[in-house]
Amino acid sequence: MINKKVLAIILGGGQGSRLFPLTEKRSKPAVSIAGKYRLVDIPISNCIHCDIKRMFVLTQFNSASLNRHIKNTYVFSSFSNAFVDILAAEQTPDNKTWYQGTADAVRQSMHHLLNHEFEYAMILSGDQLYQMDFNDMLNSHINKGAEISIATLPVTAKEATSFGILKTDDDSFISSFVEKPSSDKLPGWESEVSEEMKNENRHYLASMGIYIFNKQLLIDLMSNPDTIDFGKEIIPQSIHKNKVLAYQYEGYWTDIGNVSAFFDANISLTDDVPQFDLFNGSKNILTRPRILPPSKISGTLLNKSMIAEGCIINAKKIERSVIGIRSRIGNNTIIKNTYMIGSNSYQDIDELKTNTIDGIPSYGVGDNCYINNAIIDKDVCIGNNVHIDGGSHLKDTEQDDYVIKDGVVVIKSKSVIPDDFRLE
Repeated sequence: MINKKVLAIILGGGQGSRLFPLTEKRSKPAVSIAGKYRLVDIPISNCIHCDIKRMFVLTQFNSASLNRHIKNTYVFSSFSNAFVDILAAEQTPDNKTWYQGTADAVRQSMHHLLNHEFEYAMILSGDQLYQMDFNDMLNSHINKGAEISIATLPVTAKEATSFGILKTDDDSFISSFVEKPSSDKLPGWESEVSEEMKNENRHYLASMGIYIFNKQLLIDLMSNPDTIDFGKEIIPQSIHKNKVLAYQYEGYWTDIGNVSAFFDANISLTDDVPQFDLFNGSKNILTRPRILPPSKISGTLLNKSMIAEGCIINAKKIERSVIGIRSRIGNNTIIKNTYMIGSNSYQDIDELKTNTIDGIPSYGVGDNCYINNAIIDKDVCIGNNVHIDGGSHLKDTEQDDYVIKDGVVVIKSKSVIPDDFRLE
């Protein structure tokens, strides 16, 4: 089978500063999504569903949490050659630098990759949300005799200015490329798309940052140390030298590049029919199996919300929110438009009683609180009578316990928010 000849390389990204403070203590692929998964689970699950089961994850910042998650999650049979391994940036006698870009990360890892037999390298991002059939892309790559294939997404003129835009010939091979063109340069960059895409005014093909390379070409390209990025250098320089194919994907895809995109991606999961379908059995997201009790909910009005396992909820109302594992929410509290990531552990009853007597907030959200337009990171302790009302009226700021970005209030991991705190 062709997927036995594929090696997947998942790029963990750099420092992830645009996702700060969620990346303050963890790498981007280790950031929680949908209350129970990690971002790295998305590309890994896509690969496993396509029977691509040899994967490397390349990372260099805050990789301990990611290492632990992968070690505890992706355990394959001893009699198979399947694996998901971390390749963290390492100093060698020949190289003493960190990864300088996406291509440089692959270049510095090549001596590990070449220890494995493969004909095709599939390069994926670790911070995107999508469900894709990689086998269809692989078959297209092989059948058309491509040397490089790029997954593309039809986008509107407004969206096109934020992407690398491709122009294709009649056989779907890429003839030209422009990086983040200004709106006045877009005329003439339209490509042939399906009728459905035309009806949505999505006439431009944007690179999704998902690539397939023939092995020998990848080796040749990686021999040039001056090219450090796939999107900015390798792809544009290869278009007129190699057969570079565009593979059109028309499903849901979003790049989790900043706090606003991360917030929207999570909250949109509460839609009646979300674009990203967590309930599709054939494309389900795989993650670490946890032995947690069912969530216990008392006297709470729930509306368009998702509740993960192991929660204890006594809230008055939860609306359009995602509540992560082991979350605790107190009496008469209202949670709206919020992603609560949850906790790594429980506090026992004696500890909760002691905290109450001493006036110390426990894990979760206390009584009589109002939380709106917020992300509550892991192991946060929010006291009673706390009022947090995020929105565009708030200016971007960074404090010891929270950050405001684009109106979203992000409570930092392990922060303690005292009783009667107000942010509105």
